[in-house]
Amino acid sequence: MTTFSKLQNDFTHNIMGYSALGIILSTCLGSVAVFSVLHFGHGLAQMLLVMVSVILCSLHNAAILTVQKPQLIFKLLGVSIVSSILIIAGSLVI
Repeated sequence: MTTFSKLQNDFTHNIMGYSALGIILSTCLGSVAVFSVLHFGHGLAQMLLVMVSVILCSLHNAAILTVQKPQLIFKLLGVSIVSSILIIAGSLVI
């Protein structure tokens, strides 16, 4: 079993707790990403990055609220976290 499948299996068995933690983590990282992008201006490129961050974090939260399959919630959490980290890192480099 790979690490990804172990994490996904554990997430599936403990969906209630991980969903609460996922909402907090996704929202906090998304807000830091938005802040770091807007810190350097408010042009079209910055607004597109803000839009991407907000959409991906909202998709994860909506998947939890609409009681989707745990596999989908887990994958959306991963996408949300990775995209927020990349946006934060990209805005710090520029």
